[in-house]
Amino acid sequence: MALVLSPEPPLTDWMAALDLQIAKSAAFFAAKPVILECGLLGPDDAGLDALVPALLERGIRLVEIEGADPDWPATEGWTWPQGYSGGRAIGAIEIPEEAPAPPPDPSRASLVIDEPVRSGQTVSFPDGDVVVMGSVASGAEVSAGGSVHIYGTLRGRAFAGAGGNAAGRILCSRLNAELVAIGGVYMTAEDIPASHLGRAVQVRLDGERLVLLPLD
Repeated sequence: MALVLSPEPPLTDWMAALDLQIAKSAAFFAAKPVILECGLLGPDDAGLDALVPALLERGIRLVEIEGADPDWPATEGWTWPQGYSGGRAIGAIEIPEEAPAPPPDPSRASLVIDEPVRSGQTVSFPDGDVVVMGSVASGAEVSAGGSVHIYGTLRGRAFAGAGGNAAGRILCSRLNAELVAIGGVYMTAEDIPASHLGRAVQVRLDGERLVLLPLD
C-alpha cells in the first residue's frame, strides 16, 4: 500500500503542516512507499525546486511523482523515482496520534507490553527494545530504537533500529507482517518469502538487505 501526498501552495505552509504531522507520529512515514501528487501545483510556485529534496531529507521514500513535468525548470534538480503501477485509490488515511514514550528508566533498556497491540495503535520506544507479550494486529505499529520481540503473531508493522541502529532485530513467534524494517531498510508483505510465513522468524540487517532466519 502506497500513501499519497498532495502538496498545495504556499509550499512553506504545507511543509510546516507536514512537519507537525511527522512530529505527532515519527514512524508514520518510515519505510512506507509514497506517491507525490503535484496536481495542485504549477511550474512557477515558490519553493517547488526544493520540494522533493525536502521530502527525501525527512526520510520519505517516493515511488512515483505525478502531476509534475521533468521539463519544468524548477524540477530539474529533482530525483525522479521509477514508476509504481497496479495501484488503486482507497481513500484518505488519518495519521494516528502517537502517545509519547515514557521517560527512560536507567534500570532497564526495554519496554514490555503485557497485552496485544490492537489495530490502529502505535507503540514507540526509541531508547531500547520493545517486548510484546501478545500479538500485533494488522494496522498496528511497533517501533523500537533497539530490537522488537513479539511473543505472538506479527500481522502489522514492526520497525527495529529506529534512528539508524543497524544492530536491531525483529523476532516473532509467527510472521504474517504487513511490513518489517530495520535501520530504514524495509520489506513489505509481498516481499516476504512464503516459506517464512506463519513461522517463528528472526529478521536482521545484513548490509543493505534484510535477512530472515527461521527460529523453529
